[in-house]
Amino acid sequence: MQKHIILETNGAIATIFINRPEKKNSLTLEMFKQLSNLLEQLKKDNQIKLLIVRGIDDTAFSAGADISEFLEVRFAPEQAKKYNDTALKAIEKLYRFPKPTIALIQTLAIGGGLELANACDFRIATPDSKLGITAANIGIVYNLASTKRLYNLIGPSKTKELLYTAKLISAKEGQAIGLIDYIHPHEEIEEKCIDFAHSIIAKSSVANSGIKQVIQAIIDGENEESAEISNLILDSFQSEDYKEGIQAFLEKRKPLFP
Repeated sequence: MQKHIILETNGAIATIFINRPEKKNSLTLEMFKQLSNLLEQLKKDNQIKLLIVRGIDDTAFSAGADISEFLEVRFAPEQAKKYNDTALKAIEKLYRFPKPTIALIQTLAIGGGLELANACDFRIATPDSKLGITAANIGIVYNLASTKRLYNLIGPSKTKELLYTAKLISAKEGQAIGLIDYIHPHEEIEEKCIDFAHSIIAKSSVANSGIKQVIQAIIDGENEESAEISNLILDSFQSEDYKEGIQAFLEKRKPLFP
């Protein structure tokens, strides 16, 4: 049986591949379950410092949820709730993943595919990529959590425009409105993505993981440090990364973080 969600690790970098190119990597309910389980597994792996999510090849990042199974698994309200809860649980786990995340987008990121990409910290795309949320084409009210993530990235007017019209936009337009961070040609995107990943993991994982939690607290509306955030900051001052960073500075060399 073909595995549709594949995990590969290379040193400190983990990559999750969406592996259903014959269906433009459209996502089934079972694939959301597999993704959720993998993210739970990765969260506990202290060797991993960064996660990349991508399609198995340049066919697509993901064309979205597999509509062909909707009449079976997402039709009546009770079914729809079960489906939505499962899919959103996986996307939320990616959004709350404690380490930096990058979506490598080739060709298509539509619907649930774009939801996954928006749950990552960064989105890198090829020039021919098409992006959009097409829920209005099939009469679905887009969920609040994913709408909020889109809103946080591109603001209210552009969010309404994308959702109301269900149109697909180019990577260039996506970059102009804040949806895409970097655009690279097909032949360069994998190398550029890995280079960017290495520029992140070369720094302190203690600092980066903590920074991600602080920024997330700001996004979540917190204006003052909670006890958890305060402890997170203070704990960093007794970490091995802090000791190495200070020693490297004094010795005028680059730090070598574990």
